[in-house]
Amino acid sequence: MFKRIILFLAVNILVMLAGSFIIQLVINLFGLEPVTGQGGTNYTTLMVICLVWGMVGSLISLRLSKWMAKRFYNIEVLSPTGPQGELVQKVYSIARQAGLKKMPEVGIYHSPEINAFATGHSRDNSIVAVSSGLLDKMDSDEAEGVLGHEIAHIVNGDMITMTLLQGVINAFVMFFAHIATMIIDNMMRGDDNRGRGLGFFAGHFVYMGFSVLFGILAAPILMGFSRSREFRADKGSAKYCGKEKMIKALEKLKENYPKLKEEKPEFAAFQISSKQSIMELFSSHPPLEKRIEALKRS
Repeated sequence: MFKRIILFLAVNILVMLAGSFIIQLVINLFGLEPVTGQGGTNYTTLMVICLVWGMVGSLISLRLSKWMAKRFYNIEVLSPTGPQGELVQKVYSIARQAGLKKMPEVGIYHSPEINAFATGHSRDNSIVAVSSGLLDKMDSDEAEGVLGHEIAHIVNGDMITMTLLQGVINAFVMFFAHIATMIIDNMMRGDDNRGRGLGFFAGHFVYMGFSVLFGILAAPILMGFSRSREFRADKGSAKYCGKEKMIKALEKLKENYPKLKEEKPEFAAFQISSKQSIMELFSSHPPLEKRIEALKRS
């Protein structure tokens, strides 16, 4: 736990330092006016700052995603000639069929849940990791279907597109949170601008509140895209490994999902299954029933 806290703080400090440097560089390079001045709020500068912050944070997270996943999950990277060499060779075979020029790393982590994920900042720098529970509970065809699904994520560039979309959404969330906070601050100052306004600490908490609110309102956009990429990855697996194998994998997930417990919620976004509920709009994965039906219709 202590190591995870250190990693989290280190990444956030890195984001703050990089973001501050790039923002100042952009402001100087394009000669942008300060956000606030005698003419009021400069919305162009504010939007540029929010966009830089949003994109820098997302891109740094993407760049470190494989490194962080290995440490959060304690992933053991496998060798093609090691004890789990057959698994590695299977991933390589699917990757070559999918047209990847550089093979992804293959790893295993110890967890009873049936799960797998792919991450990395590019097609040429990625990792496919599977849980020990998946290897224990799935037969070779089912496991192959899951591996094909993760390879399809890499081929489709899903990690990059999700990062870019997340960065843009973060930028708009910050922009509108700043605007809403300034509106309340100006209302409290009064028409003569002699009021004290929100003050530093109250302004910060109001801004954070609006950030959470707008983040929740924007979540269905990001989650909707995430669900669409899951359908596309399912089709990719059906293409690389065969439709029946992917359907079998999804049916095994459906059979086992009620028995599984969320043991590592910090990486819940990597889950290859999602329980159907009224909160589907906020789910990163479609219900398994819909994924199976979509494959059967294709």
